Amino acid sequence: MSSMSDLVFLLLIFFMITSTLVAPNALKLLLPESNNQTQAKPISSISITQDLRYYVNDNGKLIQINFQDIEPFLLRTTRPDDETYISLHADKSVPIEEVVKVMNIAQRNKFKMILATSPEQNSTKGGLFK
Repeated sequence: MSSMSDLVFLLLIFFMITSTLVAPNALKLLLPESNNQTQAKPISSISITQDLRYYVNDNGKLIQINFQDIEPFLLRTTRPDDETYISLHADKSVPIEEVVKVMNIAQRNKFKMILATSPEQNSTKGGLFK
């Protein structure tokens, strides 16, 4: 029985020595460093209230605007070379057609659309299957 434990001990030593001699298959890279932080993407905000009033965020101030003036406002306040994001805040009672009209403006001008939502108040775990 002692010869069996000697054999296991020798195999253990053999594998320990050979594993340290094998070079890992990894690339040695010197990655560049940067002191600059990532620049935030420009975001324009559009809000639709339950009584179908449109508001845009102009330098931190909410300004009421007509629907026809939304597209010219966005084109005036953004640069064409920017990757502009539009954050859309719509009351849950707003008809979906109004939301789609704003989404069409974003699509025509190649803006990226973000639909802002609120978390559910009475959410339960389990998802669709309760």
